[in-house]
Amino acid sequence: MKPSESHRPQTRRAFLRTSTVGVAALAQAPLLWGQADRFKGANERVRVAVIGIHGMGQNHIAEYAKLPNVEVAALCDVDQNLFAEVIQKRLKDKPAPKTYTDLRRLYEDRSIDAVSVVTPNHWHALAAIWAIQAGKHVSVEKPCCHNFFEGRKLVEAAAKYPRIVVQDGAEQRSNPCAQSMAQFLHEGGLGEVYMAKGICYKRRDTIKHTPDEPVPAGVDYDLWLGPAPKRPFSRNRFHYNWHWHWDYGNGDIGNQGVHEMDIARWGLGVTLPTRVCAMGGHVMFQDDQQTPNVLLAVFEFPSPAGGGDKKKLLQFEVRHWYVNRELDLAPEKAAHSYMTSAANVVGNLFFGAKGYLAKNVNEWRAFMGPQLEPGPTGQGEANHYRHFIEAIRAGDPACANGDIREGFYTCALVHLANISYRLGRSLEFDPGKMEFRNDPAANAMLTREYRPPFVVPDKV
Repeated sequence: MKPSESHRPQTRRAFLRTSTVGVAALAQAPLLWGQADRFKGANERVRVAVIGIHGMGQNHIAEYAKLPNVEVAALCDVDQNLFAEVIQKRLKDKPAPKTYTDLRRLYEDRSIDAVSVVTPNHWHALAAIWAIQAGKHVSVEKPCCHNFFEGRKLVEAAAKYPRIVVQDGAEQRSNPCAQSMAQFLHEGGLGEVYMAKGICYKRRDTIKHTPDEPVPAGVDYDLWLGPAPKRPFSRNRFHYNWHWHWDYGNGDIGNQGVHEMDIARWGLGVTLPTRVCAMGGHVMFQDDQQTPNVLLAVFEFPSPAGGGDKKKLLQFEVRHWYVNRELDLAPEKAAHSYMTSAANVVGNLFFGAKGYLAKNVNEWRAFMGPQLEPGPTGQGEANHYRHFIEAIRAGDPACANGDIREGFYTCALVHLANISYRLGRSLEFDPGKMEFRNDPAANAMLTREYRPPFVVPDKV
């Protein structure tokens, strides 16, 4: 079912009136917006809350705590068992943060300027939209949405409240490495770039089987489920392993892979495709995982204006367990020195008329001409968290280096690939209408059933 009107917060005012956030938040948001200029001084303290502190959330806590005049003022998690250890580990010498179990209570707190949403994927868009409507600046982890519909709504919410900074978690957008790579490609350094390939080879073990069991003490499981269907508690559907279940995650293409997908799409200079085909499977293990650990996806993008029939291709590969580094031949073997760790191969390849380019997180190099001689190169990392804070202080969302519309376009490719995989067939997509062509079954998978009151609003 699509979200019913009776469960949609139609406007910011309606949200604050009808949700359990209530009157306190209604007073808060205009206060924040009315004082937007107060963040324009480098000495002005920004008070941040981190929502979701089990895994990646601890990185957010640690990075914000390092920044000058930034206070991690609150932590929010449905698992109360985490608070004491995380505070001791990450904020031992800092002012003790407030703690919340329910993010709606956090959004009532008038002292909180910004939030980092580091929940499981199925909460990302709704938590971000509610934060925007409550007047909070938002950095939302990748992928910014669990499905296509949610991404559209998040983009709309950000556009409706343009003074709110909404940063997508595609952190490589802040890296000089990625920025110089995109500039090199877009200025014709490889000539016509006709194809990009994203690579996500991750060594991941089986998650085995875990039984349904009583909810652990201190865990608000109903709140953890949020928009997802009601199911019994199981540890394989909770901390981290939720990534491999369709109700909550998007598989590795939407976990590690979404970073490489973003770089591939950025370098290729495309948005939404006209065709997608994905195939793969869950191989090697008999366990609770639903998502594929081997996935091959191909996207075809329309020709640019005046480009004739010069369509562009984006390939994406998720491979499980084996990286086969020693078996790869040139030019890919040379590329591996720019994208390889001990157990994983993660990065991008771009193919153009003048040669090809290989990139990892913090370095890229082009290989030019028929002999593929080493050519231009670039490198460098930056701090995505710092850019978020700088954007808040500047009152300029563009400074965050994580435009939420770009984040949605990247997540859209993840979702379209997963839909093709799950349906077992190629699909035709209409970028203008943002729907599949004459395919009700595929279009139904662009959204999901929402469990009230955790409904992503149709009108933001």
